[in-house]
Amino acid sequence: MEGLAREEIIKELKERWKMLWRERIDDKVRAEGIADKDYSVLFVERGTVIFATRDFRPLSFREVLELNGVVDVDRVVPPSPCVGGWGRFIRTVIASQNRDRRVSETRRFLEGRKKRQHLKKGGRGWLHMQV
Repeated sequence: MEGLAREEIIKELKERWKMLWRERIDDKVRAEGIADKDYSVLFVERGTVIFATRDFRPLSFREVLELNGVVDVDRVVPPSPCVGGWGRFIRTVIASQNRDRRVSETRRFLEGRKKRQHLKKGGRGWLHMQV
């Protein structure tokens, strides 16, 4: 029963979070987004700056879940790309393996090949035709 209540809380928080971002007021002069309503569940009041371009700490859904007492937040929200996660794992581990493999295969291919001689007449061939 406790798991169902937890899922309902998470579902409601996600809906409110989406609504917050969808129904914000965009101030193009100051380049910021402002909340248009009170979202007490998300701990956001009306008029709170949601995002801005300079000197701003963005809202975090992870923090909202923690403040609402949701246990095991890591299952609900994936880690940030700058901290880690699948994207960073792929960039750091898998992509570097592929690059190293390609370099070694290219070197092996070039070592097994015969070196070419210089072309006579700059690559135009051996025929001496007058045009």
